[in-house]
Amino acid sequence: MMNNVRPKKYLGQHFLTDKNIAENIVEALSFKDYHSVLEIGPGKGILTQFLIKKDHIKLKCIDIDSESIEWLTQEGFPIDSLIEADFLKIDIQSVFQEPFAVIGNFPYNISSQILFKVLENRDSVPEMVGMFQKEVAERIAAVPKNKSYGILSVLVQSYFDVSLLFIVEPNVFYPPPKVMSAVIRIVRKPLAQQPQIEYSLLAQVVKAAFGQRRKMLRNSLSPFGINTAPEAQQWLTMRPEQLSVLEFHQLVDVLKKASN
Repeated sequence: MMNNVRPKKYLGQHFLTDKNIAENIVEALSFKDYHSVLEIGPGKGILTQFLIKKDHIKLKCIDIDSESIEWLTQEGFPIDSLIEADFLKIDIQSVFQEPFAVIGNFPYNISSQILFKVLENRDSVPEMVGMFQKEVAERIAAVPKNKSYGILSVLVQSYFDVSLLFIVEPNVFYPPPKVMSAVIRIVRKPLAQQPQIEYSLLAQVVKAAFGQRRKMLRNSLSPFGINTAPEAQQWLTMRPEQLSVLEFHQLVDVLKKASN
């Protein structure tokens, strides 16, 4: 019989120990327009224990850590809800065929990758609530002309409304991380408010722009033809942090039309 689960540094595990915070995270889900929830990295089930009390939802929990899955099974968590797999590699369309929310105390070393996968599957994910490193949470919620404003800000805010809910101290984790944490909620925007451009092209342009954030866009985006697109001239001497999310959409649209 397993007595405990050891947090593993290579998996970026910091187990949340405060049940009040865990309950607040679960209660941040709106359960609007969906009845299914995917928890990423349940660990020792501190969020799961509150999720399974929601008898109106269909819950699946995915964890790459076989020790956690074994422990949760022995503790009596519903075995049909537990999936031992790597969230970043699994086809999440195979987990749910209907809309589902994503929740978790995310491993900080893959939290950005989790977000990018949610973005790629945004049509299936109306809402997400999660624990992030505070610095990453601030990036997701950042506004233009702010040093935190970057790739995550533009891509997430293109499709989701972002709320930074609360800050979490290191002492409520085991082991305590060396950074502050924060919980954010993102809620998918109505389709009419989302950019009518290809996500892959938007991501390419945004990543190229912020990949050289100190350079003017005429340099960082020259491979996309910004210098020869007449309608893009207004942005040539600007740096990426000066553009709003909407302006990035407009710029990408101009670049796409100019390349056709």
